[in-house]
Amino acid sequence: MVTPSPLFDSELLRRYDTPGPRYTSYPTAPQFTPEFQEADLREMAATSNGDPIPRPLSLYLHIPFCTSPCFYCGCNRIITRDTARGAAYLTRLYREMAMMSALFDRDREVEQVHFGGGTPNFLAPAQIAEAMDVLRRHFSFAAPQRLDCSIELDPRFITPDEVGELAAAGFNRASLGVQDFDPEVQRAVNRIQGVEQTLAIIEACRRHGLRSVNVDLIYGLPRQSLEGFSRTLDITLQARPDRLAIYGYAHLPSMFRPQQRIDASELPSPEAKLGLLQCAIDKLGQAGYVYIGMDHFALPGDSLAVAQRNGSLHRNFMGYTTHAESDLIGLGVSAISHIGPSFSQNPRDLGSWEQAIDRGHLPVWRGMRLEEDDVIRADVIQRLMCHGALDYRDIEQRHVIEFASYFATALQRLQALRADGLVELSADGLRATSRGRLLLRIIAMCFDNHLPTADTAAATPRFSRTV
Repeated sequence: MVTPSPLFDSELLRRYDTPGPRYTSYPTAPQFTPEFQEADLREMAATSNGDPIPRPLSLYLHIPFCTSPCFYCGCNRIITRDTARGAAYLTRLYREMAMMSALFDRDREVEQVHFGGGTPNFLAPAQIAEAMDVLRRHFSFAAPQRLDCSIELDPRFITPDEVGELAAAGFNRASLGVQDFDPEVQRAVNRIQGVEQTLAIIEACRRHGLRSVNVDLIYGLPRQSLEGFSRTLDITLQARPDRLAIYGYAHLPSMFRPQQRIDASELPSPEAKLGLLQCAIDKLGQAGYVYIGMDHFALPGDSLAVAQRNGSLHRNFMGYTTHAESDLIGLGVSAISHIGPSFSQNPRDLGSWEQAIDRGHLPVWRGMRLEEDDVIRADVIQRLMCHGALDYRDIEQRHVIEFASYFATALQRLQALRADGLVELSADGLRATSRGRLLLRIIAMCFDNHLPTADTAAATPRFSRTV
């Protein structure tokens, strides 16, 4: 499957820069309700086991601790320098592993493991290795050549030798947070990080045999300039990471308290922010990276680019992934599971999660069972976000519907996007144009049946801007 490279059209991007979901799930997390509880999760797991060909499993472990706050961060994290809290957290996490694993048949192999945060390497390498060992005791892992084990790393708090310990524990992918190497930007967001220490960790990942290294950058941060961000891109591209994520900073201080420490007057103007994005797209394209979608780029030989070409790319709470047909089990505070046609989320506050574990319960805070309409729309939105295209007949055969009548409202909404050159529509399907590739969220929103009205969206902003 060949997808067009993105074409930067600043006028269109400005016009369509509105709040919208990132579609790591559909329906999105604001639709989850507390009516979905532990009994529902247990029922969905049992039903999933009963499928004629049960899906493999993906595991996500959330490690919430960070030693210092990054002011831009919107993640669920706990600031502490008390490393003993990590050991106490793991004790309960192991109990949750035992309870969750008991719900799934042992012949269902784990094909993907991801440690996210927070800062997973807040834990010592020996603790992370122990957590992997406990997972292996409770779940059946796929053969090493089919198993992806990834971890998010803060290069400031890990040594090259410790990378070797993680590789020995089974990790074969790593994602490194950088954001920007400009010292002025780093001071503004409270994240001082040296170039040499970061490059040393990338080199260590390669030396110890990790399959893939991802680097996260952010555009739109305070004090960011075109010259400084261009220099950050040049430094990063010299290291030639397999993947790059270029996130747009979403300034939502009413939702994320650390962002209140950012001086809004130091943020780039909307025009300057678009200039940073264009700089990134141009430089990555010239360096040979493939645009995957949203904010992700990969080298042509990386598994994400291969999956996009062969039509097997998938998107979930961990971002873009090659593991499309799997049930996702979330472990730890705030983690989200996707089991069959359901979502469930653990409590976002540590105390509630701990209390549930201590009482011997699965810590389900909220979730939802998907209606048939949700399943159909989730499939459509998934295909748009991963491939920027739809084959109507394929959707019709998968869900026994007549596309044009079922999605009459969505097709009407798409007419304005068609007029602006974002999509091409035919009797057989639709396809995002080169101009539309950077606005896949806008295209997907045409099929979203849960979006708030304009009034409620203004009263309760829940989504970042689409550019």
